[in-house]
Order: sequence, then structure tokens, then C-alpha cells
Amino acid sequence: MPRLPLGEWVDTGVDWLQAHLSWLFDAISSLVTGMYDGIDAALSAPEPLLFAGILAVVAWWLRGLLAGVLAFAGLALIDSIELWNDAMSTLSLVLVATIVTLVIAVPLGIWASRSRTVSAVIRPVLDFMQTMPAMVYLIPGIIFFGVGVVPGIIATIVFALPPGVRMTELGIRQVDGELVEAAEAFGTTPRNTLLRVQLPLALPTIMAGINQVIMLGLSMVVIAGMVGGGGLGGAVYRAIGNVDIGLGFEAGISIVVLAMYLDRITGALGRQVSPLGRRAAAKAAALTGGLKIWSHRPRPTVAVVGVVVLALVAGGMGVFGGAGRSTTAAGKDVGHGEKISMGYIPWDEGIASTFLWKELLEQRGFEVDAKQYEAGALYTGMANGQIDVQTDSWLPVTHATYWKKYQDRLEDMGAWYGPTSLELTVPSYMKDIDSLDDLKGNAGRFKGRVIGIEPSAGMMGILKDKILKEYGLEGEYKIVDGSTPGMLAELKRAYAKKEPIVVTLWSPHWAYSSYDLKKLDDPKGAWGKGDGVHTLARKGFSDDNPRVGEWMKNFRMTEKQLTGLEAKIQETGKGKEQEAVRAWLKENPDAADTWAPVTEAEERAAAR
Repeated sequence: MPRLPLGEWVDTGVDWLQAHLSWLFDAISSLVTGMYDGIDAALSAPEPLLFAGILAVVAWWLRGLLAGVLAFAGLALIDSIELWNDAMSTLSLVLVATIVTLVIAVPLGIWASRSRTVSAVIRPVLDFMQTMPAMVYLIPGIIFFGVGVVPGIIATIVFALPPGVRMTELGIRQVDGELVEAAEAFGTTPRNTLLRVQLPLALPTIMAGINQVIMLGLSMVVIAGMVGGGGLGGAVYRAIGNVDIGLGFEAGISIVVLAMYLDRITGALGRQVSPLGRRAAAKAAALTGGLKIWSHRPRPTVAVVGVVVLALVAGGMGVFGGAGRSTTAAGKDVGHGEKISMGYIPWDEGIASTFLWKELLEQRGFEVDAKQYEAGALYTGMANGQIDVQTDSWLPVTHATYWKKYQDRLEDMGAWYGPTSLELTVPSYMKDIDSLDDLKGNAGRFKGRVIGIEPSAGMMGILKDKILKEYGLEGEYKIVDGSTPGMLAELKRAYAKKEPIVVTLWSPHWAYSSYDLKKLDDPKGAWGKGDGVHTLARKGFSDDNPRVGEWMKNFRMTEKQLTGLEAKIQETGKGKEQEAVRAWLKENPDAADTWAPVTEAEERAAAR
């Protein structure tokens, strides 16, 4: 049977949409960004514990004293592990997605409940939306909206929409038909019947749908973190990329706290706004005996007064959230707070160079936002102008695919390190394995596996498409996709047990100084010539930031400097990259002024 070119048709459709509806996507992006920024600013403004108190009072009012105490304890825990700002960003993302979803879902559910034709038409569409893997929604999201929080919100809306529509339709259809007939018999208009009879009685089911929308939104935050959505999803993604169990657990428990709070609050709110729910709650309270202190709930007026007082205290203190940036070096504030966004792939030289430049630029008065991305999302974001610069592009070989696709929308600032090399590596105790030729026929010793890194990495494409073919290893070895930290963790485990292992590595890399490893010879030259590590920027970045552009074009690092900085980052620990950079710069006091020099005239101008 001939292959159906479904993917090509979809690509053609996407190209048409980009060409003819870019104005619509820009408008949607602006609207969603504005909503997100506004909600995030409001949630992040109060001092964390005071805002936690406000949320605890709401929980006390809706569910009782015990719920309020537990809510405050959980939110205080988030603050204590320094993930409050990330939690508020996640909460903002979920709230925006929920609001937009309900604006679409509730009217659509009402329409479906009043028309069997509409219900029959949208049912398969909702089935498709709900069963499609959630990560797939990120692909059109990135294409149409770039990277950042917007594609994450759009993907969340699409994924969370079906239960909102279904539960609204179900709630209205479950209303007793005799009640509807009685209302119509008394001359009630269809509109008033809906508003005064059907919707009030359907509220418990509709609120259950809202609850599901929120829970599905929270389940999407990690996926949104892959495209720069930030928040707790970004923290989880960083933890996955760096195999950081501690950060992963902290971010995960923070998501659990938010999920439990929102789940319990929406459930209680559903009972409060529904006449049937209030009646059932009152009946249950009348039947409950014994000590009631933990189930005590204040009157609504008391709860509102408590929230208002705490909000006024929070605002009066004038304490705002957000981590401070590095102190600007005296007399060298040439940036004047100008914002620069940097992206990086979790490769060691990329992490080191990114946080090095983040520190250098912040010392010069710039405000730098550095985020981790997958390679495809990083290049797409730069091509779309949403990411200013990245310092870890391996050209002309490793990242050739991305460069070929986006070179007309990127600016190459030159190589700051090179030449590099890509290789397959084994521990030196594998005495009889010296070249890629030696791997043939020895798959059983290596369990038929080559431990790889991120599947989007350029070297993985070369390995799968070229190396295996050139050396006749196809079908004998399986390339295990993963992450750089995951590969290093597997190497460490196997090396400690003296087990056979073959991994993807590159030079320079600190692993060669930490372990006794052997690069496998490539007699056929299949890996190609060594790359240079380039700094790339969005088109026009140097024109917008001529001083920074000049610094980065002149930037060079020696192998001793790079491996020394990487070693310092490894020594300092995960999550403390910028702290390690500061320590390294103190040990190399001339480096900052060499790579980011400020003239006397600029110093005098900055001092004014």
C-alpha cells in the first residue's frame, strides 16, 4: 500500500496558517501574555508568608480550621525551599489556562446540551483532543507562538478543554426534565430556564469539570517547562536534565501542594455555590457530633475581613517577591537594566558559558534571564526573536540541521572555543576495544546498547544516521536516548563496577579528567572534522546591543579556562552555577575585564 503523505499535508497546512494568520497568532500571544503577566505580578507581589496566610484563610472559610492550617503549612514549605516565585508562576499559568478554557468550554457545553446535533459533532473532536499525547500540542504551539509561557498555556487549554465541555453538558442534561417542563409551563423563557433552573442545579457537576480542568492544567506544567514555560515545570525539567533528585523532589512536592489546595478549594467552592450542595453540607453538619474545633468555619464576613486585613498588611509592607540579581560592578553600569534573554542546552560547556555571561552581563548592569531548552525549541525561539543569544552552537557539523533551517534568521558571532571532537568512548579497562571497528560483533558485552544523550542533539543524529551505517553496527546496537547527566550517571555506575559500557562523549569534557577513558578511533572519519563552539544570536541582536555584541564576538576561552570553570561548577553543586562562576571569577580576576571591558568614558558616563 502506498504511503499516505499525511505529515506533508499537515506541514503544508501549517505553512499556510503561518503565512496568512500570523496577525491572529500575534494577537492571541499578546492577550495571553498580558493576562499571565498581570496575574503573575499580582500573585508575586505580596510577601510569601502573608499571601500564604490569605490563601489559608480562604481554605479555613471553605473547608474548616484544619484545612486552613494544612494549607498554610504546605505553602510555607514551598517558601522554605525557595520555590515560591516558581509556584506563583505555575499558579498563574494554571489560572490563565483555566479562565480561557472555561470561557470556551462552558458556552460550548451549554450549546451541546441544547442540541443533539452539536453534541454529536463535537464528541469525536473532544475524544481526539483528550487522547492525543499532550506533548504533541507543544509542536504547533512552538511553531505558531514561539517559546515561553504562551505555547505552554495554549497546549494546556487544548488538553484541558474536553472535560470542561463534557461536564457542563452532562450537568445540564442531568437536570430533572419535569423541573424544566414546570418552569416552561409557568411561562419562563428558555434563557431564564437555563439561568435560574438548569445552571444552578448543574453547578456541582460543572464545578467537578472545573476541578478536572485545573488538575489537567497542573499536569501540563512540566511539559510546558520544556519550551521555556518556567515555574515549577521548568524546575522539574531542569531536575530531569541534570538528574537532580533533590530539586526534582522539591519541585514535585510543591506541585502536589498546589494541586491538593486547588482540588480541595474548588470542591468546597462547588458545594458553597450550589443550593443542593449547601443543603447537603448543612445536613451533614447537623448530624456530626463530638469535637468540632478542626471543622470550625468562620462566617463569610469574618473570612472576608481576615483576607482584606492580610492583603492590606501585605501591600503596606511593600515587600515584593523575586530573587535579586547580581550586584553591578561599581562604575560599570553600562546596561542600565536592559533585559537580555539567554537559552542553553544542558551540556557542560553550554551551562558554564551561559552562566559566565549571565554573571558578566549582570556585573555590567544588564538584567539577564537564562533558561534551559531542548535544542529544537532553543533554535526556534531564537529564530522567532524570543531568545536573544546562546553560546553553545556546535558548527559546522553537529548543529548543521538547525543552522541550515534557521541561518537566515540568526547571527553567528563566531567560535569562542575549538576545535572540538565527537566520539564514542569506553573505559580504559576495555583493553581490546580501541576503535569503532572493534564494536562490531561485541554487542553482547555492551548489552547491545550505546548510551546516548538528548535525542535532539546533533551528534545523536550523526550517530544514528551515519556512524552505525559506516561501521555496520545497525541492528546490532540500540542507541539509548536520554540526557547528558543521565549518560554521565550511567557511566559513573558502570565505571565503579568495572562493567563494559560505551557512551557518547565529546572533547573538551571534564569526564576525561575524572575517569580513565578511551576515545574510540574513527578510521573512516565518519564523525567529520571538529566543530567550533559558536555564539549565536537572533537576527539584529548586535544592532540592538552593540556593546554586548562586540564583547561576545571577541570572546575566547582556552581549554584550561573552560575545563577549570566546568570543574568549579561540578564542585559547587547542582543549582549553584552562578555561585560557582563568581568563585571562579575571583580566582581569575582579569577575566571579566578581558571579556567584557568597559572604557573610561563608559565608566564616567555610568557614574553620572
